[in-house]
Amino acid sequence: MTITEKILAKHSGKVKVEPGDNIWVDVDTLMTHDVCGPGTIGIFKKEFGEEARVWDNEKIAIIPDHYIFTSDIHAKRNIEILRKFVKEQGIKNFFDVETERYKGICHVALAEEGFTRPGEILFGTDSHTCTAGAFGLFATGIGNTDAAFIMGTGKLWVKVPPTMKFILEGSLPDYIMAKDVILKIIGDIGVDGATYRTMEFAGDGVELLNIEERMTLCNMVVEAGAKNGLIAPDKKTIDFVTARTSRHFEVIENDPDTKYFSIHIYKSNEFEPVVAKPYSPGNIDLARNLKNVSLDQCYIGSCTGGKTTDFIAAAKILKGKSVKVKTVVVPSTTEVDRKLFTETLDGESLKDIFVNAGALIGPPSCAACLGGPKDTFGRLNGKEVCISTTNRNFPGRMGSHDSKTFLASPLTVAASALTGKITDPREVLG
Repeated sequence: MTITEKILAKHSGKVKVEPGDNIWVDVDTLMTHDVCGPGTIGIFKKEFGEEARVWDNEKIAIIPDHYIFTSDIHAKRNIEILRKFVKEQGIKNFFDVETERYKGICHVALAEEGFTRPGEILFGTDSHTCTAGAFGLFATGIGNTDAAFIMGTGKLWVKVPPTMKFILEGSLPDYIMAKDVILKIIGDIGVDGATYRTMEFAGDGVELLNIEERMTLCNMVVEAGAKNGLIAPDKKTIDFVTARTSRHFEVIENDPDTKYFSIHIYKSNEFEPVVAKPYSPGNIDLARNLKNVSLDQCYIGSCTGGKTTDFIAAAKILKGKSVKVKTVVVPSTTEVDRKLFTETLDGESLKDIFVNAGALIGPPSCAACLGGPKDTFGRLNGKEVCISTTNRNFPGRMGSHDSKTFLASPLTVAASALTGKITDPREVLG
């Protein structure tokens, strides 16, 4: 069996499962946030009763992150609904806004807080919950109704997905990031090329990546239609997780004779910086082919592109230079935000590099990745053309339906900020 199949078999009490099997699985962690949490809570109360109790108040993580720094009354109402439910149910893992526990983007916060444990099952009411597969667990996004069912029972009915394996041979060039890799793969197989399958990443190119870059790979598998992304745990994984949790976990590996739905092999040194053009993550072109596209804004942030690794990459390009267009920097979590002050390049903090280059730094959250209310930091409110490290570029995704969003790596976005046009980072890297 594959890692995905083994995890699902273990959690269903079966010795063996195969792709296509429909099984009940026991859930280790359920995550929800301010956008989908209120709806999930409403369904839970409707179906289980107003006085019903959740199945386990220690296995639910509620992480408000989307519409946080806004005056919008509806966004504030959603937070109040979460607070009331948490108090009523005694939920242990609530990372409330305007408190010391506030974290920021749920997908990065889950990893920072030790919820991404190998061998487990994590469901979340957000499609990019698949990010956690970078740690060798089964993690996927679900709807409010499924989440409400888990709240009441701790179980869910799941179909076992087949696994597509993507192997990167050799180390990636220094001008290539995980974002380039996943965009290239999505461009190759299409936005429906992995529908209800596991996308597993392996090979030298993956093993050499740090944890945050692995998270970026798994984050965007849903843009190819995948059920989940997965990377086999190694020492980097174990060291990261054990530093953040004392809970026992089991590292699960593929069987030697595993059969995959398909195997895709890439030569790492053949990757080039790529960009997804409007209005699809699969509408891929080489960055160097888009040098005549003028920009109004450059955006570096989100669960996909707002981690410390992403900011270090951007800072290497922006250090000692000035941006030509509005450039927005949004750390994914409060922990990443703190590192903007402590991480340095040649004695200068990341924060100072960005500020001195003319970039604007916002508070940690999803910010403009999902558009949000009009006062959302970095939101596109008109006909702006933006290049962004986020994960989707559908019409209106970052705000205005009249805007256009191009998706790229932090290196490409930072390079573009210096020229005001889409720019291959190789043109500005020393």
